[in-house]
Amino acid sequence: MEINTIVWLLIIGLLGGILSGFMGVGGGIIIVPMLALVLGMSQHEAQGTYLGMMIAPLAAFSAYNYWKAGHLNWKYALILMATFAIGSFLGSYIANYYISGKTLRKLFGIVMLLTSLKICLANSHE
Repeated sequence: MEINTIVWLLIIGLLGGILSGFMGVGGGIIIVPMLALVLGMSQHEAQGTYLGMMIAPLAAFSAYNYWKAGHLNWKYALILMATFAIGSFLGSYIANYYISGKTLRKLFGIVMLLTSLKICLANSHE
């Protein structure tokens, strides 16, 4: 592995981690696109690499801070965790065996665009 690649991986990981802890985003919005765009990975490889990174309980560190501050609903989190596991297995199977890289990248971009529009247009409850 070249030093340039290592430096980019360090930058991408740090930026993704900071945004994940700060706003609850990082993987889909920062790490996957940067792996594809900066390091030239295919969409499938970028998503697979991100998911491989998430095997370790990385979110536990930031979840601890939210729990400590009283901002973690464990009942909701456990239900989401169980259904997320099932959904991620099904989604990854479909993506790997039925969707081309070009189509996957377009779908990824559309989801990011719709999500950003929803966030920007949502009424604030705070």
